[in-house]
Amino acid sequence: MGVDFLRAYDEHASAVYGYLAYRVPTRADAEDLTQVTFERAFNAWDRYDPGRASVRTWLLAIARNALVDKNRRDRSTPYVSLSERSDREAQLPHTPGPEADVGLSPDLAAALATLGRRERAVIALRFGADLRGPEIAQMLELSLTNAQQITSRALRQLRTELEKGEAARELGSGGERADTGKPDRRDRHKRQPRSEVRRHLKP
Repeated sequence: MGVDFLRAYDEHASAVYGYLAYRVPTRADAEDLTQVTFERAFNAWDRYDPGRASVRTWLLAIARNALVDKNRRDRSTPYVSLSERSDREAQLPHTPGPEADVGLSPDLAAALATLGRRERAVIALRFGADLRGPEIAQMLELSLTNAQQITSRALRQLRTELEKGEAARELGSGGERADTGKPDRRDRHKRQPRSEVRRHLKP
């Protein structure tokens, strides 16, 4: 395995996993698809052209294709986890992956589920993969203005959904937070990594 590929894994695995964590319902799916992405990248590494795309955007394009394949497969046959596939993953890096640190809170996951496919893709690239507007526009074949408008609209919807959840909990608790000696559910957002939309929706 080339040193360049190992470096690519070290530098971009978190972005790939972060993107996928925004697009699939479970952490296990995100972990499996991250492995699939790097397996495919390893097999295609000699065809990577730095003149056409950065390593990160190339890997994210592979991740997006892996996600499309998974969705197609899910509509016809049960999904088989990577652990049940061939032993090709033995060739992949075994350094600690990003999945130990990245996760979505239940509130944010529920809010994301209300977004349309394109809005969720833009949010995943912006906050999960840490891409900027021009990179997102290029990946999704949108104008920069359109990508920015979609991001702004999606963030407004997420904020509205999250505020609904906060209000519902306040009503359910009579407007007060019980002192249980445990961290409040809302405080968990503050301990989440960038997959929590920059500490709640700071574009």
